[in-house]
Amino acid sequence: MRSEKEVYDIVLNFAKTDKRIRMVTLEGSRTNTNIPPDDFQDFDITFFVTDMDSFTSDDKWLDIFGERLILQKPEDMELFPAVEKGFSYLMLFTDDVKIDLTLLPLELIDEYFTWDKLVKLLLDKDNRIVKPPIPTDIDYHLQKPTQRMFDDCCNEFWNTTTYVVKGLCRKEILFAIDHMNDIVRKELLRMISWLIGIKQGFHFSLGKNYKFMKQYVPEELWERLMSTYNMDSYPHMWESFEQCMALFREVSSEVACQLDYQYPLYDEKISNYVIRQKKKYVIEDDNK
Repeated sequence: MRSEKEVYDIVLNFAKTDKRIRMVTLEGSRTNTNIPPDDFQDFDITFFVTDMDSFTSDDKWLDIFGERLILQKPEDMELFPAVEKGFSYLMLFTDDVKIDLTLLPLELIDEYFTWDKLVKLLLDKDNRIVKPPIPTDIDYHLQKPTQRMFDDCCNEFWNTTTYVVKGLCRKEILFAIDHMNDIVRKELLRMISWLIGIKQGFHFSLGKNYKFMKQYVPEELWERLMSTYNMDSYPHMWESFEQCMALFREVSSEVACQLDYQYPLYDEKISNYVIRQKKKYVIEDDNK
């Protein structure tokens, strides 16, 4: 695997010799001093260019960065259309280096620096940036919830549990799993993150997808959370689902107590609904 310096040298040497490229920035985890470095970190690079079409019309110029295992161009896909501005090249190379390179037109420079604070200026040929930004992950720090935010989280969690129940009672396990993972679990993780913030302060980030959460919760809570991911059968799905509800109940009750917020009535009403539907439709020894 090429070293970090070798990658930067290739990127910047190419940018310096190409007149169309006027500015180069680095984004993401490599700008964040709070993220432990490892071999899987992408090089999130942006080129500000004078002529987008001259780059996007032919991919041959990408060969300068090395031999690729795979290339994805999100803005050139039909099934997965990109929503971000610019044109991107997501490249994994044969030496395991990953470069996500984005092209942006020069006129977006001012707007670009409002998108994210995890940005480091690597090259500015025209001295457009008077005061280069200092990368910070402050936008990703834990956020103390308001009473309304707390209630919204509880409402979303308990409302969506009814969809999980519907899927399980109808024997539509993929429907149930989808709602469990996409909404119910996300609100549980959000609530846990608020409890972490209450106990440890709201001055740091848990990382993308809460990837550092394990470091900040008791082992018993972590094991219970992990147990909610067993969804390979209806009995296991019910166990995971009920554990998820129990965890949310405990954590949200503590958050409400710590912040002196009113605990909503959704819990008792929907929990009784779940019990009623399970009793009506589910045979306990049904392992299908």
